[in-house]
Amino acid sequence: MILRKVWGSMWNRSNSCKDLVSPTSASRVTLLPPLAMSSSSSSSSLGAFDQLPMDILVQILMLIQPRDAVMLSLTCKAWRCLASGNRLWMFYLQSSQESWDSIFFAETSLRSGYPLRLVSSQSGELSFMRIYGQRAQVPGSVIIDGGSGYCKFGWSKFDSPSGRSATFLEFGNIESPIYARLQQFFATIFTRVQVKSSMQPIVVSLPLCHFDDTESAKASRRQLKTAILNVLFDMNVPAVCAVNQAVLALYAAGRTSGIVVNIGFQVITVLPILNGKVMRQVGVEVIGFGALKLTGFLREKMQENNVSFQSLYTVRTLKEKLCYVALDYKAELSRDTQASVEVSGEGWFTLSKERFQTGEILFQPRLAGMRAMSLHQAVALCMDHCDAAGLAGDDSWFKTVVLTGGSACLPGLAERLERELHDHLSPSISNGVRVLPPPCGVDTAWHGAKLISNLSTFPGPWCITRKQFRRKSRLMW
Repeated sequence: MILRKVWGSMWNRSNSCKDLVSPTSASRVTLLPPLAMSSSSSSSSLGAFDQLPMDILVQILMLIQPRDAVMLSLTCKAWRCLASGNRLWMFYLQSSQESWDSIFFAETSLRSGYPLRLVSSQSGELSFMRIYGQRAQVPGSVIIDGGSGYCKFGWSKFDSPSGRSATFLEFGNIESPIYARLQQFFATIFTRVQVKSSMQPIVVSLPLCHFDDTESAKASRRQLKTAILNVLFDMNVPAVCAVNQAVLALYAAGRTSGIVVNIGFQVITVLPILNGKVMRQVGVEVIGFGALKLTGFLREKMQENNVSFQSLYTVRTLKEKLCYVALDYKAELSRDTQASVEVSGEGWFTLSKERFQTGEILFQPRLAGMRAMSLHQAVALCMDHCDAAGLAGDDSWFKTVVLTGGSACLPGLAERLERELHDHLSPSISNGVRVLPPPCGVDTAWHGAKLISNLSTFPGPWCITRKQFRRKSRLMW
């Protein structure tokens, strides 16, 4: 009815035609001929709707489809201003599968690529009507998040990864050249996703390794990235976006600056990130144990208590389903914490104090016989370094801590780490510190890559093409 009235009102004013709306259809609208369009486009009136408040008109427009709103914007200047307004198209974007917070963060913070540039939604620089149309035309891409324990892969248009596999380090054998292992790894991924490598852009996460700011560490990181790009472009991939895993996790949390704590398979890394760049010169802290040690400690506790199991996979499953981190370890020792869970193919298992003792070694490594820095000590040390470096105008950039990694999903871990940081840091630094649990669980980095791959500007500022890579490689040599 709205469309018929609007088109009819514009038609009557233009006096160009007698038959705008088909009398046989209540929902069909015939587009204005060119003469009528030019005649009506100069009008600044809403016709029959002039008497309605603007707020009511916008709410009415929210009831129609985006395609129909575009049609309305073609009638005259007044309808164009109303139907192309950011408020209406922000509503349409909120109705999509992705959360509005994620879309807004991505389009205001990530759209320009690196180096990042914040774009204010109030500056007039952003047209969400244009963004809506551009996002609808962005090609689907394949996201490959290597991980340290296993790889997650899938389509950027899907809600979550469609599959998991071993990481590229587990392909071939230890003597195999890195190129051959990467080639076998990516070929396996493309086969599982059922796509030709030459058809879609690829977003790949760069693994956390060679943490130092030394020249040799830089060369090693550059060599690995170059090997990944070489393999993908040799497989005729049209464009590649390669981003650090920790940075992707930070993006998934809706931040461009902060400290990312990644509990990996073998080690725990604490990385300060400012405006999307890992600040290695400030200092990356590394703790010499990770998720594998947590699983091994739980196995030892189960063996001590004569709990039988068939494999380490069973222990890992119990860790994921029953274990948690106590806010007050001493108080938790006196509580009844017994709980049971069924593991497929092995029956029921019951755990008690092992449930919180497993995660406690993050804060008291000596419980597992280790002489290592505790998690809160490593994060506090990193914050001290960030504060001393004075890299930004204020110190708020490093006061958000984002957890990532499978074992970082242990319930209670974020709350306990935040409490320990407030206890160990000086008041000037601890004020405002927040610790966020993995925003998307074990798939956090994958979802950070998804934010980039669905940007209205993708693949433009984020990807490198084969031609650009070959030209850059020639210049380097």
